Amino acid sequence: MKAHFIGGGIGSLAGAAFMIRDGGVNGQDITIYEKQPLFGGSLDGARLPDGSYTLRGGRMLTTDHYECTWGLLSSIPSQADPSRTIREETVAFNQDYKAHSQARLVDRNRHKVDVSSMGFTMHDRIELVRLAEASEEKLGDSRITDWLSPAFFETNFWYMWQTTFAFQPWHSAVELKRYLHRFMSEFPRIETLAGVKRTVYNQYDAIVRPLSSWLSERGVRFIGEAAVTDMDFVEEGGTLRVSRLVMAPDSAVGSVTLAADDLVFFQNGSMTDASSLGSMTAPPKPLTRSDSQGWALWEKIAKGRPEFGNPAAFNSSIPESYWASFTATCRTPAFFDKMEAFTGNAAGTGGLVTFKDSRWLMSVVLYHQPHFIDQPGDVQVFWGYALHPDRIGDFVAKPMSECGGAEILQELCGHLNFERGVFDHATCVPCRMPYITSMFMPRKKTDRPLPVPKISKNLGFISQFVEVADDVVFTVEYSVRAAQTAVYELMNIKKVIPPITRHDKSLSVIAESLEKAFA
Repeated sequence: MKAHFIGGGIGSLAGAAFMIRDGGVNGQDITIYEKQPLFGGSLDGARLPDGSYTLRGGRMLTTDHYECTWGLLSSIPSQADPSRTIREETVAFNQDYKAHSQARLVDRNRHKVDVSSMGFTMHDRIELVRLAEASEEKLGDSRITDWLSPAFFETNFWYMWQTTFAFQPWHSAVELKRYLHRFMSEFPRIETLAGVKRTVYNQYDAIVRPLSSWLSERGVRFIGEAAVTDMDFVEEGGTLRVSRLVMAPDSAVGSVTLAADDLVFFQNGSMTDASSLGSMTAPPKPLTRSDSQGWALWEKIAKGRPEFGNPAAFNSSIPESYWASFTATCRTPAFFDKMEAFTGNAAGTGGLVTFKDSRWLMSVVLYHQPHFIDQPGDVQVFWGYALHPDRIGDFVAKPMSECGGAEILQELCGHLNFERGVFDHATCVPCRMPYITSMFMPRKKTDRPLPVPKISKNLGFISQFVEVADDVVFTVEYSVRAAQTAVYELMNIKKVIPPITRHDKSLSVIAESLEKAFA
């Protein structure tokens, strides 16, 4: 048996590791195809030729959740310190640098907002409980705004929850319900982000590099610049078997004919598809899936096969799934010094700072430094994003989507009332992501395929766009859990997949949440 993974993101890397660790597969029998030259998918991080750094984003972790992810990372040695696993390294790091935000929200007058209260009225509380307790069947493909009144979206809770997880009012009510249950233990501490854990470095350096090295050492084949454009299927006993992978003409390898017992794992869809970078003087190009062809394979194989899902539910409205991020590389300590003095948090302990009255709805986060393994000692890197990049700025008279990095830093200085000189010699790289919250779009349950559809004999789906009961998308855990589920099912591995920790069933968590809701 040979295994073929289409897409080089965390789902494929995790799936390959589970096959080796739990299925006893020889790594030489596993191939991962990625149309980009770099592997890691959305967990990226890079140094540009001018010495600037760029991140599309960073997924937040928590040791109270992410059962499959920590189970995997407990098996993989850290690249920085091979004597410890990635999990051990991450736990130790977060014991030394505990998150406790002291400036979670900042208003238009540069005042830190008192977020000890969630700002709920009784009507808000009733509506939120009604949504949280509704069945997924009843919620269907409704939007959050179908369940919550306009005043709810002005509460402290919404500003913090929205920007922590990147929700928009028009997103799926089902996804918000799942988040409310999955992260109920975070609700009582949402204003401090005390439950958030971060890796020592960015997640490409801290997770993708060591995991890729572990796989390479075991013989896994990584083939970059290899785009799979189609799959041929044969029907066998009422099920469909992938018999051939069709590669793009310019791919690094030719098309692949599969044996009867070979397996295929497909990362269908991508939240960072069609991403583009700008510069200090130019905004990112407005690309779409037509430019990238990143959704084309899923669209092709799902046509006429409803069991393979409905990509149109997720990729049909860029204005509803788009936001922009930026990465700033500081070559003097001026900004970090002033920001730490303003927030009261040392870099790496504060989490997101959200400018709640910003027309762009801008947030920034100062990471513990260095954030990249190769980062020079006199360089500091921070990241930010805006949920409304198509709105005119407060201090720059144009949408963020039309701004270069210098204008983004100007807007940030305006909100903080910092002199522009704090960014002398700094560079800022903006990033446009048209599908970044596409997995939050309102959808029916059938719009996402199961990790192994019932009609499939050898094809598994491993992405943010599969149906995993009770778990939440836009997390590393979702991709890892989907991969573990698909691998175990197709390989008939009898080991138990770690169950989701039901903090929403804990009496102490429920009591703490009620106390916070009525504060």
